[in-house]
Amino acid sequence: MPATVPAFLAVLPAFLGACVLIAASPGPSTMLIIRQSLRSRRAGFLTVLGNETGVFLWGIVAACGLTALLAASQAAYDAMRIVGAVVLVGFGVQTLRAARAARHSDGDAAPAAENANVSANAAAGGDPLPEAARSRPPERRAGFRAYRSGLLLNLANPKAAVFALSFLPQFVPAGDPELPAMIALAAIWAVFEVGYYGLYVWFVGRMRSLISRAGVRRRLEQISGGVLVLLGLRLAVEG
Repeated sequence: MPATVPAFLAVLPAFLGACVLIAASPGPSTMLIIRQSLRSRRAGFLTVLGNETGVFLWGIVAACGLTALLAASQAAYDAMRIVGAVVLVGFGVQTLRAARAARHSDGDAAPAAENANVSANAAAGGDPLPEAARSRPPERRAGFRAYRSGLLLNLANPKAAVFALSFLPQFVPAGDPELPAMIALAAIWAVFEVGYYGLYVWFVGRMRSLISRAGVRRRLEQISGGVLVLLGLRLAVEG
């Protein structure tokens, strides 16, 4: 924690206000969080946690001054920019392919069959819990993939690194050591965005009755996938 706590607390309102403006600006992370939230609240929230882990890591890197090397080296920045563009386009194409596959599959048949099996099992005196237990390992893997997608997208974005370097030092109180102050600010930034983007996940969950319709969900995935591809292409062509 910074040495002069009162001075640090004095800058927090302005810092949190800036965090709101940053989070409210649509970007790749927002689209990925919405895309994952279309699958489940768990996937959406784990994507948020992955993204904010990346935010905190970039804050630590900025506090150590390493992102200055990235900002100063055009070759390093361009390399990360291309990697970030590939990641974005990859996520977008994956989303579009999933939406296309859902269009040609009978999405209602599997849930209906599963409900029928569960009902038959219950009627026979069976217990559906063993089936749920068998499904837990795939759920864990899906959760890890959601977390990894948020982390990878953030870490592969050179703009996130350069932005952390330019944003955080502005709120370090005069006379405070920069390293602990910037790490503290990065932690507050990440925690704030967990709550902010958590509202996105909650809202998508509340709209589940509408979104769960096959046609609506497929169209939303097509839109989010297309936006991710466009953001990736824009990142690739930017200087």
